[in-house]
This record gives sequence, C-alpha cells and structure tokens, in this order.
Amino acid sequence: MRWVLYPLAALTALVILGVATLAAISLLAWPNLPSLETLTDYRPRIPLRIYTADGHLLGEFGEERRSVVRIESVPPALKQAILAAEDERFYEHPGIDLIGIMRAALANITSGGRGQGASTITMQVARNFFLSREKTFNRKFYEILLALKIERSLTKDQILELYVNQIYLGQRAYGFSAAARAYYGKDLGQITLAEAAMLAGLPKAPSAYNPIANPARAALRQQYVLRRMLEAGFIDEAAYRVAANAPKTAPAASTAKNTSVLHGDYVAEMARQLAVEQFGEDAYHLGIRIVTTVTRADQEAAYAALRKGVMDYDRRHGYRGPEAFVELPAGRDPETLDDLLADFSDHDDLLVGLVVEAAPKKVRVYRHGETLTIAGDGLKFVQPMLDEKAPQSRRLRPGAVVRLREVDDKGWEIVQLPDVQAALVSVDSHTGAVRALIGGFDFNRNKFNHVTQAQRQPGSSFKPFIYSAALERGYAPGSLVDDSPLYFPAGVTGSQAWEPKNYDGKFDGLMTLRDALARSKNMVSIRLLQNITPTYAQDYVGRFGFDPARHPPYLTMALGAGSVTPWEMATAYSVFANGGYRIEPYVVKEMYDGNGRLVARTDPPVAGESAPRVIDPRNAWLMDSMMQDVVRRGTATRARTLNRSDLAGKTGTTNDYLDAWFCGYNPDLVAVAWVGFSQPRNMGRGETGGAAALPIWINYMKTALQGRPETSQPRPDGLLAVPAGDGSREDYIYEENKPVAPPPREDLPSSLFSDRSPALEAPEEAIPPAPPVHQAPAPVVERVPVPVNR
Repeated sequence: MRWVLYPLAALTALVILGVATLAAISLLAWPNLPSLETLTDYRPRIPLRIYTADGHLLGEFGEERRSVVRIESVPPALKQAILAAEDERFYEHPGIDLIGIMRAALANITSGGRGQGASTITMQVARNFFLSREKTFNRKFYEILLALKIERSLTKDQILELYVNQIYLGQRAYGFSAAARAYYGKDLGQITLAEAAMLAGLPKAPSAYNPIANPARAALRQQYVLRRMLEAGFIDEAAYRVAANAPKTAPAASTAKNTSVLHGDYVAEMARQLAVEQFGEDAYHLGIRIVTTVTRADQEAAYAALRKGVMDYDRRHGYRGPEAFVELPAGRDPETLDDLLADFSDHDDLLVGLVVEAAPKKVRVYRHGETLTIAGDGLKFVQPMLDEKAPQSRRLRPGAVVRLREVDDKGWEIVQLPDVQAALVSVDSHTGAVRALIGGFDFNRNKFNHVTQAQRQPGSSFKPFIYSAALERGYAPGSLVDDSPLYFPAGVTGSQAWEPKNYDGKFDGLMTLRDALARSKNMVSIRLLQNITPTYAQDYVGRFGFDPARHPPYLTMALGAGSVTPWEMATAYSVFANGGYRIEPYVVKEMYDGNGRLVARTDPPVAGESAPRVIDPRNAWLMDSMMQDVVRRGTATRARTLNRSDLAGKTGTTNDYLDAWFCGYNPDLVAVAWVGFSQPRNMGRGETGGAAALPIWINYMKTALQGRPETSQPRPDGLLAVPAGDGSREDYIYEENKPVAPPPREDLPSSLFSDRSPALEAPEEAIPPAPPVHQAPAPVVERVPVPVNR
C-alpha cells in the first residue's frame, strides 16, 4: 500500500507547490498589470469620413477602417456566430475557460504541437489591447491574468462590444461593422446568417480565411461556423440548411453591386485636404465627419453622364488596340492566368480580361475563374483589329489584355480605357453649394482635378462676358454689328498677319448681337471688343470672378484666348443665372469632430441677400435672354431635347479642337462640362462644344432638373421694349441707352496687340504659366490663324 501512497503524496505536494508558486507569481505580477483605462475609456482610431448632404458615404481616409457600434446594434445571428466560432461558454466562464483549456491541451498533446490555444473572447481582448501575438507561455500567463482583471472591471456585454469593434478582420477592416462593408457592401444590420458565419470565421486567421483572396478556404471555415452554431443550439436544422446552401457569390462582386460608397472621389479628396489643413495628420484617426454639399442623385447622374460622354467620344475615334500583351502559358490553368492579370486593375465597369482565343466572329476572354465568349455586337467596336491585315502591334490576338463591359442584358462587349479626359461641376446659383463634381474620367487613373486645377482656354464660351461688357457700353441685343472679314497686317500686329475666321467660314454682313451670339460669330465678337477696348473688357470680367491677369487685353480675348477652370466658369455663369450676384462655390457644408460636435460650418453669401451685386440686373436679364436663344436656335439646340424653356448657355471650342465646353443653366442650377486631353492635343475634327461637351451636360441636367418646375427671371425695371435691329422681333434696351459709337477703324493701334502678338503665337508671354504643383501645363493659346470658335 505504501508504494501507492508515497508517490500520490509526492504528486499532491508537487501540485500544491505548483499552485502556490503560480499564486505567488500571480500576486507579484498582478500589481504590475497595465491599467484598464484603455478599455474603460475606449477611444478607437476612427477614420475620416466624407458624406453627401443627404447622408451617403462618399469616402473614408485612414489606416484603419472602423465603424464603432453598440452591442445592442449587433445582429443576434452575428453574436451567436462569434460565440460558436470563438467562445461558446463566454457568458458562463470568468474570463478563462478551464474546460476549453483542458480540451486544447489534450489536442495539443495528441498532435504533438501547440495548434490550439483555447483563448476566450476576453483573453483575445486582452491580447489585442495590451499584448503581442507571440506564442510563448509567458505571454499566455499575462493574457490569463489580464482576462481575469478585465472580467472584474467590465460586464460581459461590454467585453463583447470591445471585441466586436476592435478585432482585425482583413481588408484594412477593424471590427465587424467595417468588415461587413468591406466584404459585402452592407451595414451590419443587413447581413444574412450565411454572411454572419463568414465574418465570424475571420478572427482565427484573417488572411487565410479572407473570402476575397481565398474564397475556397473561407467557404470551408464558414461551413464550420454554421455547424458549430447548429451544435450549440443557436440555429435549427432548417436555418442551417438554408445558410449552408446559400449561393457562394464572390464577395468582391457582391461589394461592387451593393456598396453605397458613391463615385465622389474628387469631392472626397477636396474635403480631405480641408480636414488636414484644420487638424493635421490627426484628421485620419479622430473620427472626424465631413458633410459636403453634393447630393447622391446629382453626383451619380454627373458621373454617369461624364462616363457616357467620354465613352461615346472614344467610340467615335475607334479602337487603338489592346493595352498590353502577355505570354500565355501552355497549360493556361486559372491560377497562372490570374497571376498574369494581377498587374492590371479594373476601373469601375471597365473590367480587365485576357484573350485566350480570337477569331473574326468570336473572341474568348478569361477573367478571374471564368471564360467569356463575346460575339456579334460585342465585337463591333474592335472588329477592325480582328482582321488579319491589322498591324501586329494592335491586333486582337491570344495574350492581349483587353477591357470588358457588361451592357445591361445584352451581354459583354470589348471596349478600351479612354485617353481623353472630361470634367463636370454643377452649382446652386443662389448659394454656391456644389451639387455635383467629377474632376476626371477615373480618379484611380488620374487624380488631377480638372474642375479646380486645369487652366484651359474657354473658347467661345467666354463670349457672353464680352457681350455683357458691351451692354454696359451702350450696345443692346438688337444692335447691328458687321459680320464681314477682318484682316490685320503684320505691321499692325507687330508679328504675323492675322485673319480670323468664323467656324463655318461664312460671313453674313450686318446682324444683331442676339443672332451673333446664338450663331457664335467671331467677327462680331472681335468688333465688339474693338469698340469697348480690351482693357475695359479685361477689367470688367474680373467682376465674374476671373483673374484678369489670365485674360491679356488683346483682341484674341474676344475668342476666349485666356485661361480658366471649370470652377471659375461655374462661378461666372451663376451671375447670369441669379440676376447679377457673385456667389462663391463651396463643397464642404459642415465638419464634426469625433464626439459629434460641430466644429465648422460654411455660411455662404446668398444671391439677393448677402452676396454682392456685380452687374446690373438688366444686363443679367438681357444676357439670359440672349443665351436662351443659343439653346433655342443656336449652337446648343441639342439641349431642346430636355423640353424646357428655362435653359440658357453657350458652347465653346478652341483652336485645333483642343478644348470643348458647354456652360449652361436654368435660374437655379448652373452646370459646366468640359472635354479635352490632360496634355492638350487635337481631339479630332468636329469635336466641338456642341458635339463633345453638350451631351454630357444634357444627360446630367436630365436627372438634376427632373421634377423641378420651369422658372424664369422676372424682367427688371428700366428696360424699354423696341424693335430689334433687323426688325424681325421685339427686343429690349436700357431706358437711358445712348446710341452706340461707330466702330473704330480697322487699322487699330498696336497697343491692342503685344510686341510679338503673344496672344497669337507665344502664350507663355501673354498668359502667366500655371503653378507647377498639381497643375496642368499652361494651355496653348491660339496661333495664327486665331481659333475658329463656336
């Protein structure tokens, strides 16, 4: 009997000694444990978020994507999935689960390793906040002590809330709310049971079970979590079967379809810069929230209109060929093909694909696990490059990297990434609040904001400001001006001879200003500027917000040879739209700190109230009337498809088709569309403001003005009705108008030109260069002959 009792006594003594030793070590270590203030005063790193005026997320900035939620807002299915996957007895144990530890120890002894750690949710919270992830017994010991301390200070729900918000789940997402958006494009409360199980499987190894990077392993982990939920009694057999058999839609595709993050990258970037100016680098983790002035409907309409306009332009100019070629492997297994496509990114709906088979009537394209067959209309755009006679460097053949776009229910087509750029901005004409802003075709390809940064020639879209100046010098819409040829010899210009032309090459003699503006007659604009003098016009256009220094006082100013941004043009046209007041466009409405406290709000000058009046109300009304004729019967008649009588505006096209504009409005909303290359070059014959820019404007305004009643500016006092100069209709003049002075002689003094006519051939001397930082190169001002603008 003694041979049994002695060893047992020795073992008991060892156990008691071990427990006593652990107790002593614990007592010594306990006072040195870190304070739990980090947990009790939880302040997570929350990114800077940008919202539309109607509450939709435009973008977020910060290393950690995080959206803090209260435990009451976590769906029951997700709570149960987390408990089933990580800690089924969470609400029963005191922070450490002895049963779980023994189970893990047995498994580790059996397997001969340390595969299972038996960490409870509380222990994971301790590790995430205070400890490293190294697998040592010392770290595990402190993890256990901290878990016990946490359980003494916080309730179970508080601990679970910390876990739900702090845990890293891949894709830069911290916390389950951010993960739901990153993987499924949904708010946390919208996820299904199957999606909850997928997310609950991530904490074990976010990279290994990432449903985007490793969908197969993620699906296996999801099935494990669902089985554990069934075994724990959280769900019944029916719910388990439905979730287990749910379609395994690729989360990346799900995100693309369901995400509520809008196409507002350029707006978000403008707001980000303002936040950093105010808060410095802390802006990225203080939870600052910025509310912009744009609305979801307007922003999406602007984006769709611009993309369509650019794609239509690109289609008009033909397929340039594949954007790259790769060497196809012999086996062509999906993993190898995916590696070949890894260097190419999707750009919204323009998806990257790899041609694996090409014939004149059928092309097969591989894309991320599937091979698409494209034929018929889907090949119409690229058909010339399927011909055997096509240049080898541009021919569509196996190994070609191409772009695919799904066309509604018509299937897929092969397209290409456009080279041309475009911009659109719309502004509330009364307050200056920006309703929509798209600074380029694709922010991820080109972050240069063409709305605010691109200094370009406005062409004939600048003519209304010359006409407005002429009204102040005695002209009226019905005044007759000669549309006959002009010629300035080299001796007068001080450089080369200048013989400007009209766009159509025709000259129509005497005509009213109203008709001349509608038909964009260059000779009339030049003669007006001759009479009122370029110096007066240069000073006058400053009233609209233009920088006079960028509009040298030469006769080419009449044809828009200066430089402007779409932002400036929206500001300037708002003066005509609102009856003569200068407003200041702005994009940030309110700014809140991490505690939800309002820290900044824009208080804009309002037309008719606090905004300064910069032109006579009669002038604004007459110019509005004249620009309505541009839409009714001039160069912008396409806009009549909107079936509204309150639209006005002006087209603009510069020399060599470098820039195309349409600036237009109704009394409440101004929108400016521009098309051109970032580095100015010819866009192709016929790519005028009416052909390239106006369709973008129309497609945007179709949505922006939907449901809005037609409005008109009330006619101000001080206008006298008179027959128009050509006797065709009634028109108006200022009551106190004086007769217009006769035009000056054609042999003008050389002061109207530069010494070397820089406005004609040396723009760098006539126009100050654009600032070098984040600016496009200074636009090329017209050379002789001066642009045939329209």
